[in-house]
Amino acid sequence: MSERTFKLSLNNQDLAEAFFEETRLLGIVSTLKDYQFCWQLNNLLGMDFRVNHDIEIKLNKKRRNYFFSVFQYQLPLGSLNHYLYNNEFDGEYLLPEFKHLDYLWLMKDDVVDNGTLSQMISSIRSISGVQLVVELTNEKIKNKEHLVF
Repeated sequence: MSERTFKLSLNNQDLAEAFFEETRLLGIVSTLKDYQFCWQLNNLLGMDFRVNHDIEIKLNKKRRNYFFSVFQYQLPLGSLNHYLYNNEFDGEYLLPEFKHLDYLWLMKDDVVDNGTLSQMISSIRSISGVQLVVELTNEKIKNKEHLVF
């Protein structure tokens, strides 16, 4: 009787595609530190962003580990989750194709309509220290799997 071994592998592209279903993603340029930015968002938008160490993103590049913190806020009613990622840690970038962005804001698990998104973008732009807020489409993101937790 011959022994068979099966090798199972995850398809990261399929995983990323599933993760990004019904999501909206904003790129933000700001001079504010992450905790200051979250404090501003919490006060302006009535949110409660908190750092979530359980979903911190760890990347291994150049034989070194890099850690990208993620702040999370879930609406009390409904299923919409907000995730605010730091895009830079110690000279490395979570999404290298967007080195100019400081933060990535992912809205996931529920539909965010264009009107609501436009209102949010306008509010975020009004924060002192925020220089740019832009919506990123999934097609423009080369390293989507870096955002999957």
